[in-house]
Amino acid sequence: MKKMTNQYSYKMKAVIVVVIGLLILGCSDNFLDIKVQGGVTTETDPKLGERLVTGAYHSLLQGDAFGNGDVHGWGFISVTSIISDDADKGSTAGDQAVPIGDIDNFTLTPTNRFVESLWSGHYNSIGATNQALKALKVAAIDDTERKKLMAEVRFIRGYIYFNLVRMFGDVPLVLRVPVDANDANTDPAFQTRANVAIVYDSIKRDLQYAVDNLLIKSQSEMGHANKGAAQALLAKVHMYRGEWPQVYALTNDVIQSGQYDLVEDYATIWRQVGDNNIESIFEIQTGQFNNENLAIDNYIVSQGPRVGGSGGWDDLGFGFNNPSASLLSAYEPGDLRKDATVIAIDNSGTHVGTTLWDGFRIPSSDSVQNLFYNYKAYTSRTMETFARPEPKNRPKNIRILRYADVLLMHAEAIVNGGGSGDADALVNEIRERAGLAPKSGVTIDDIWQERHIEFAMEHDRFWDIVRQGRAAQVMMAAGKTNFVAGKHELLPIPNSQIILSGGLLTQNNY
Repeated sequence: MKKMTNQYSYKMKAVIVVVIGLLILGCSDNFLDIKVQGGVTTETDPKLGERLVTGAYHSLLQGDAFGNGDVHGWGFISVTSIISDDADKGSTAGDQAVPIGDIDNFTLTPTNRFVESLWSGHYNSIGATNQALKALKVAAIDDTERKKLMAEVRFIRGYIYFNLVRMFGDVPLVLRVPVDANDANTDPAFQTRANVAIVYDSIKRDLQYAVDNLLIKSQSEMGHANKGAAQALLAKVHMYRGEWPQVYALTNDVIQSGQYDLVEDYATIWRQVGDNNIESIFEIQTGQFNNENLAIDNYIVSQGPRVGGSGGWDDLGFGFNNPSASLLSAYEPGDLRKDATVIAIDNSGTHVGTTLWDGFRIPSSDSVQNLFYNYKAYTSRTMETFARPEPKNRPKNIRILRYADVLLMHAEAIVNGGGSGDADALVNEIRERAGLAPKSGVTIDDIWQERHIEFAMEHDRFWDIVRQGRAAQVMMAAGKTNFVAGKHELLPIPNSQIILSGGLLTQNNY
C-alpha cells in the first residue's frame, strides 16, 4: 500500500506553509495524482471534485505522529486519552517519556513533536477540504449533487476545526485556497489566530450547511457523513458553547428520525462486527471504505499489550494508553462496560492469565509490561478479517459519534433548561444496557458520570472535563498534580509554527 502523501504544497514562508496548499492524495486506484495548478481541471475532468471529496475523507486517516501529520493516530490518542484521568502513558517508564510522558504529566513544551504533528495533520486535512470545495464550485455536476458533496466536505472541515479549537483555542481560520505565495503571506487569516468565538461560528456555519444539504442515513452511502451525523456534531458544538436550546432541538431531531438505536451488546461496538451499526452516527472509515488496506498508522499497535516474552504473540503492541486506577475505580459494581473497556491481566488463583473475547490467551502478568490495556483498541487475528494480518496498522474504524452520545446530550440539555423531557429515561436507557439499576431525579453529575463511563477510552474524556470547567479538580483527584488551571486546558502552539510566521502567531499560556 502506498502511504498517503502530501504531494503538493505552496512553498511560502507563512505559518501554514506546508498546510494550506496541500492536496491529500488517496491510497487506491480511485485517486489520481492531480496537480493543484495547471493540467487537469474540473472542466476537462468532471470527476475531479468527487475524487477530492474522497481525498478529504482520507485525510482523516493521517496518523504519523512523528512525521507528516497526525489526525487520529498516536498523537491524537495522547492528547485525548493518555492526557486524561482515564489513562496512563503505559509501556516502560522511559519509553517515549518525550513526547508522550510530557503530555501525560503536563510537562509538555511548545516543541513537543506530537503537538507539532497534530497541528500539521489537522491543517493538512483543512487544505484537502478547501481544495475539494474550490473544485466542486465549478465542477460539471448536477447542482443537487454539488451541494451534497460540498456538505460532506464542510462536515469534515467543521469536525477538524472542532478538534483544533478544543486542542489549541484560538487558531488560524483558513477557509480558502491561497492564490499564490504572496496571497498567503499577506492575508492575516493564514498567519494569525482567530478568536475562539469566530472559529466556533465558522464551525456552526459549516455544519448547518451539512444539516441543510445532506440526506438521512443511507445503506448505499455507508461511511459518508449524513444528515444525522451533521445534526449530532452540531449539537455537540453547541453543547461546548453552553447553548442548550440548540442542543435540545438538534438531538431531538436525531432521536425522532428513527434511524439510530443502542446496540444490545456494548462489548461489540468497537469490534469489526460493530462497524457502521445502528448505533454508529459517524466513524472514521478504514478497511471497508474504498480500499480494504486503508488504516491509521500506529492506532492499533500503539495501544496493544506490550509483552516481554515469546510464543508467537510478542508483536501485539507497544503498550501505551493504559486504563488508569482512576478509571477502574469509577465503575459501579456490575457495570458490564468495565470488562468491555479494560483488558485486565489476571495473575491470581489457579487460572493465571487472561482469555480475550476471541479465545486468545495472554498467559500471565509476568509476560506483559502493564496490567491494564484498552480493549476497545484490540483487533482479533482469528475472529476478524483484515487484508493485512500484521497488527501494526490493521484497518480499525474509530467511532466519533454514537447514538448514546445523542441521548446523553439530550438529557444534559433538559437538565440545563434547554427543553422539556424525561432525563431519567434517557440515562436509564443507557444504564439498562450496562446492567445497572435505574436512577431517578437525574442530576448533571449523574449525566457526567454516565458520559465518563459510557465513552471511556473513546477520546472524549479530557475535552469533556475541560468544557465542564472541572479539569483541574479531576486531574488532581487522579493524581496528575502537575496540571495548572488556566494553562493545561489547551496545548501549546507549536514553536516551529510561531517561527515560520515571523512571530505573528501568539503562544498560549506556556
